[in-house]
Amino acid sequence: MAEDEAQGISAKELKAQKKAEKAAKRAANKVAQGLPPTSSKQQGPPGTAHQGAKGPSGGSDKRLTLFDHLEQASHPALSSATDVHPAIVKLTLHMAYYKIVGSTERCRAMLEAFQEVIRDYSTPANQTVSRHLQSVLSHQIDYLKTGRPLSISMGNSIRWLKQEISKVSIDISEAQAKQELIEQIENFIRERIDVADQVIVASASATVEDGAVVLTYGHSLVVRKSLIRAHERGKKFKVVVVDSRPLYEGKRMAKALVEAGIPCTYVMLTALTYIIKDVTSVMLGAHGMFSNGLLYSRVGTSMIATSAKSRNIPVLVLCESIKFTDRVQLDSVTYNELANPKTTPNDGTSASKEGAIDTLNILYDLSPSGTIKKVITELGSLPASSVPVVLREYKAT
Repeated sequence: MAEDEAQGISAKELKAQKKAEKAAKRAANKVAQGLPPTSSKQQGPPGTAHQGAKGPSGGSDKRLTLFDHLEQASHPALSSATDVHPAIVKLTLHMAYYKIVGSTERCRAMLEAFQEVIRDYSTPANQTVSRHLQSVLSHQIDYLKTGRPLSISMGNSIRWLKQEISKVSIDISEAQAKQELIEQIENFIRERIDVADQVIVASASATVEDGAVVLTYGHSLVVRKSLIRAHERGKKFKVVVVDSRPLYEGKRMAKALVEAGIPCTYVMLTALTYIIKDVTSVMLGAHGMFSNGLLYSRVGTSMIATSAKSRNIPVLVLCESIKFTDRVQLDSVTYNELANPKTTPNDGTSASKEGAIDTLNILYDLSPSGTIKKVITELGSLPASSVPVVLREYKAT
């Protein structure tokens, strides 16, 4: 130590130097494992929050290190919207501020925005539609991701559209190619979303019995339509709408059902143990279904599904096949989405003092396939284990 001090290095400086070396070594190890590096200012004991990192919104980012790898929605920068179509800019802002929520609604809005992009598209000289339009579309998608990560159905739709663009013949005019693509998107929306929802609603509404007490969670458009259809058919039943932060989508569901004349009870997720005693069936929406049969849906869904299963209450999942994915996931940490507390509506933490508290808004969780009685799709009522079979059939066509 005396030698170090003689060289002009104090004990305090030496301690800081060793600390920085350890932090650099930790960051190098994280990079080697494929994880994002963490600066020395962000380091802390395992499970503690970062105290100095800046989040996407410019405020302090107190995320736990366990969730560092997850995408978090941010404020889309209008300054970076170079060559981005106005329809895409508008949609990105609406998604970032949760004006458009729900997997199906976001997917429909995206496809309709793509129609506008194609309608206003012009092929440069010495370029072909099949090649150049794909690059233009990719640029729009990159900006769209700055608002929120893409949903499973959006990703599936994008892959389909890019495949259709690649098939455009070089022997047809640009106007004809654009018109065909716009019509194909229209047909895709009708077949994979509109007709699919109609079939699911007809099937799901038939499962509602007189005297039933149906529990649902958050807001799912296809679940809402199914319950209203059952009511219109003259069935007498009650609905329990369970809700939770950060988006409080259940308010929208309860309002729509009450306006339709359906008796409703609105409770928070914390009251589940008390309210579920009178429930006869559970009807849930889905963000996606993984290939191993696990339901990927709004955070809190797993708690509801497992609670219902423990009481032998049937759990029905209403899910269009466009939300099926061949991905396999075993936990809710490897892949998920974090909502931005600065743009999340109706979040009680917004009234807290700036910098005093920040909220970890995990949006989704996984429900085990064993908790689900059946998945109602446009292809029929299937066990959760049938997801890979459906995907294989789609790829074969």
